[in-house]
Amino acid sequence: MDYKQDLKPYEEKMVKTLSVLDGDFNTIRAGRANPRLLDQITIDYYGVETPINQVANIQVPEARMIVVTPWDASTLRDLERALQMSDLGIPPNNDGKNLRLIFPPLTEDRRRELTRQVSKMGEDAKVAVRNIRREAIDAFKTKLKQKEISEDVYYDMETETQKLTDRYVEKVDEAVTVKDKELMEI
Repeated sequence: MDYKQDLKPYEEKMVKTLSVLDGDFNTIRAGRANPRLLDQITIDYYGVETPINQVANIQVPEARMIVVTPWDASTLRDLERALQMSDLGIPPNNDGKNLRLIFPPLTEDRRRELTRQVSKMGEDAKVAVRNIRREAIDAFKTKLKQKEISEDVYYDMETETQKLTDRYVEKVDEAVTVKDKELMEI
């Protein structure tokens, strides 16, 4: 019997969990400038909360510098304020036309702290994947109780669900390992 159709919605949830983890990892700076660090920062642009990347050009001219150039010069002060209020911890340098964010090299303590944070995010993602597995197995148990599927089919579906879960837990581990290596690079 083909279980792929029954597993598809749960696999999609696992893919989404991995995608959220990747997005979370992008908010952690690894000692080098990454424009995606600014994705979550918004400014009030004519009464609407707008992401910085929709009101300014963001460039990385050097490994440890981001330059933000507003398309509308009147937003420069708002951009500067938003960057100062963000949790980046890096004050923007305003030269009248651009904002420069200069990233200092990470200290060893900060690298270890970020590694712990990455590990926690990875564990949270694994818990989410396992909760999706539990949700799938509960749905299959309900089908078994309602006699929609036989016990053999139920156990096969449970096995396939476990294989899927193992595959996504492994992908989470790989993502954590890659991010840890990136953080520990000097």
